[in-house]
Amino acid sequence: MGQKVNPIGFRVGVNRKWVSNWYNPKLAPEYICEDKHIRDLITERYRKAAVAEVNIERSKEDRVSIIVRSARPGIIIGRGGSEIGRLQADLEKLTNRKVKVSIKEVTHPDLEASLVSQQVAMQIETRVAPARAMKEVIRRVMGSGAAGVKIKTSGRLGGAEIARSMTMMRGRVPLQTIRADIDYGFTEARTKYGHIGVKAWVFRGEHPTRAKQRG
Repeated sequence: MGQKVNPIGFRVGVNRKWVSNWYNPKLAPEYICEDKHIRDLITERYRKAAVAEVNIERSKEDRVSIIVRSARPGIIIGRGGSEIGRLQADLEKLTNRKVKVSIKEVTHPDLEASLVSQQVAMQIETRVAPARAMKEVIRRVMGSGAAGVKIKTSGRLGGAEIARSMTMMRGRVPLQTIRADIDYGFTEARTKYGHIGVKAWVFRGEHPTRAKQRG
């Protein structure tokens, strides 16, 4: 069997940063569980806000700083900041800590793998054929300047009795090259006949090597 490695975890510490920035060996289990609940609450509540990433920082035990990267920040902020205030209150109730929420807009949503998988999943939920949804999103991603993209859908595609997988790819996606800037995202499309998993890999080019940087 092939050994599958998450492309983001494969590059953490080399050319990717952690999405949770804190260090506390004693409270690590509690923090990990808490981070999971925070991300689940935000992504579930704002499914239509195109949330690309949720970064969590903990400078002190009683404080949590959350940065939400979204392609539609207006949905999370709300009119006059009312929605973000409600979110902050709910997170403080969830964590029993002082929470500060910041919103950062994603400038190139078609180059974010998590948003690419969300686009395909949302089209599948509206009963668009998976192959058609994948082709349309791939065309849009390549038009935005990506060097390569791969999308894989798995489940009861089209309501079939037997689950199967479908993969489409265009350009290059060198998963074994560490210097390659590859983003990865996963989303589940919720249909009447079950969940369909959507995985997306976006190759955005290569990071310059240290030898080139010195020269």
